[in-house]
Amino acid sequence: MNQTITLEGLTKRYGRATAVDELTCAVHPGVVTGFLGPNGAGKSTTIRMIVGLDRPSSGRAAVGGRPYHALPAPLREVGVLLDGRSAHPRRSARDHLRMLAASNRIRDRRVTAVLEQVGLDGVADRRAGTFSLGMSQRLGIAAALLGDPGVLIFDEPVNGLDPGGIRWIRGLMRGLAAEGRTVLVSSHLLAEMEQTADHLIVIGRGRLLADTPMTSVTGSLEDAYLALTADSVEFGS
Repeated sequence: MNQTITLEGLTKRYGRATAVDELTCAVHPGVVTGFLGPNGAGKSTTIRMIVGLDRPSSGRAAVGGRPYHALPAPLREVGVLLDGRSAHPRRSARDHLRMLAASNRIRDRRVTAVLEQVGLDGVADRRAGTFSLGMSQRLGIAAALLGDPGVLIFDEPVNGLDPGGIRWIRGLMRGLAAEGRTVLVSSHLLAEMEQTADHLIVIGRGRLLADTPMTSVTGSLEDAYLALTADSVEFGS
């Protein structure tokens, strides 16, 4: 199955403001693609359009050649981490995942498997509202992995994780890519991206600034990134 994410002239306007401006690029299987840009660059808006939460003003976002809303069982094809605290606070971690699984015809045994994979099996019956930020993040990652999808999108995945957790998610993402999956990760942590990403897509003011292998970056990623985005930083960001 084609697991490439394709953006073709993707544009999102809010009144007179343009958040994403004619963005055209592709995210391919088998590598970790870092999605970088200053605050207000349009990264989150782009991700929301990929997964059907926002409608493009023009252009197209597709996964495997199809828009997200056309996927018959989305969680089985695309796993997404946007907000680790999205679970209902009174619902247990296990019940949160069971509800998601039922909505996408995913077997209940998969819930047990992902709880173990993210290290939450010992607290699976605790209410999500009692979780720390790092535990909530792990639950969000479990939800993304639930359908064993070929495409995974992580927005700030290390948020709230301790050093051990950061090393774990780094290994997880690289392992998923090594299995031939498509992995897109948005992050502000350049040092972490330098250790994790194989390819980079950089945007500024909603426009594509770079689409390049990590091996093409000379010197530090921080220096290269700051030089590239110098004209794209919003005042006060």
